Amino acid sequence: MKKILTAITLSLASFVALSHNLTLGENVPQVTIKDKGYVALVEGEFEYRQWSTAELHNKVILIQHIAGRTSAKDLNEPMIDALKKSDFPFEKYNTATLVNLDEAIWGTGAIVASQLRSNKEEFPDAIFVLDEDGDIRNKWGLTEKSSAIILLDQAGKILYVKDGEMNPTEIDTVIGLINAYI
Repeated sequence: MKKILTAITLSLASFVALSHNLTLGENVPQVTIKDKGYVALVEGEFEYRQWSTAELHNKVILIQHIAGRTSAKDLNEPMIDALKKSDFPFEKYNTATLVNLDEAIWGTGAIVASQLRSNKEEFPDAIFVLDEDGDIRNKWGLTEKSSAIILLDQAGKILYVKDGEMNPTEIDTVIGLINAYI
């Protein structure tokens, strides 16, 4: 079943004009975020620590990479809503939200960081990363001021990529892939 779903996904992806440099079946290009980085909640206090994309393995992981602005967040809100409804087991699945703070509208960076901390409180097991300099977007070749969804298998290999707004069929495809791989 996994092979069939992978073949379907690869076929669908070949028809989409891709603006990124991410390749299905490969790992995401390595990026280390030194400034800000991983948002940790330790004994009720927020801390930031260096974070690397090399940490994205051992579970099926859906990455949402978004520009630090509401318009980008809204693009794939239906995908995130579908994930919340699916209630996948944390032992096998996780979500990583990578926010490009470099693309926040001038003067709103603190608001974006505050919202990310609130999300960490609501979903303490999820991965939240602040990328102050836009290193991930630049290294992965993602579209500016947008949102991308990238699904990884347990080995960190890319199963699905969509740079931009997803339609209902694409959302169903991602949910199906998660079910098949967890």
